Amino acid sequence: MKKTLKAILAISLVGVALVGCGNKTKEANTTSTTDSNDSAVIKKIKEKGKITIGVFTDKPPFGYVDKDGKNAGFEIALSKRFAKDMLGDESKIEFVPVEPASRIPFLQSDKVDLIMANMTVTDERKNVVDFTNPIVKVAIQIMAPDNSNIKSIDDLKGKKVIITKGTTADIFFTKKHPDIELLKFESVTESFQALKDGRGVAYVNDNLLLFDIAKKNPGYHVVDSQLEEPSPIAPAVKKGNTELLDWVNKELETLGGEKFLGKLYDEYLKESFGTNVKDPNSVIVEGGKWK
Repeated sequence: MKKTLKAILAISLVGVALVGCGNKTKEANTTSTTDSNDSAVIKKIKEKGKITIGVFTDKPPFGYVDKDGKNAGFEIALSKRFAKDMLGDESKIEFVPVEPASRIPFLQSDKVDLIMANMTVTDERKNVVDFTNPIVKVAIQIMAPDNSNIKSIDDLKGKKVIITKGTTADIFFTKKHPDIELLKFESVTESFQALKDGRGVAYVNDNLLLFDIAKKNPGYHVVDSQLEEPSPIAPAVKKGNTELLDWVNKELETLGGEKFLGKLYDEYLKESFGTNVKDPNSVIVEGGKWK
């Protein structure tokens, strides 16, 4: 009888041990995606199982929706690589559509973790968001119909000029040329349609967007002169989010060793820019290193 009781007790203890091991294994499996060296911000992103990124949906070749209804473009591909390297799967990402004027509010209200929407680094913006190291160089230029006489900013005086709200062009004219009348629209699509409708003599925006529009729409060209020196475009995080900022900067440095942005340039930008860009290094910033 005693032997039987001991046997039952031994079996029970083994069962408890096995359950305990099973629970430990289960716990290990549920936390395996989180590295002990992760910052609190990265851990939080991993716990929710996705990174939320604000992107454009109508600005090829950087961010747009393709014929299959999927997000595509240079910044989309880079975002997917971020997700893959952070979460182990490029699909663990939620793309949130933004317009130029909504990019900063979406960061400030925590609707997105990161903005990857062609945002130029400016002193005004640096006061309210934190920019990572740059990925692209850009300048403000003018696009006009081929039959116009617009050759420089002086030719815009006394005429209506089309811009998109919240863009660098908006900041530029408001700050430096308040005498020029502006017609402001929410999106690039609306802005270019206004130019086609003849509501303004020219459309001013980042040259990299204008190159693509002009190439796809015969009858329009980008005026050669740049209105300012080239500026960096960079991903942006909420002000004070140094942990995600540091992660992106380290990631860009790592990708620089692969010449990853150069590969994305060949895939997404080269054809769109055509002869407007003769040297890819005049556009991309490999490894986050501004030269």
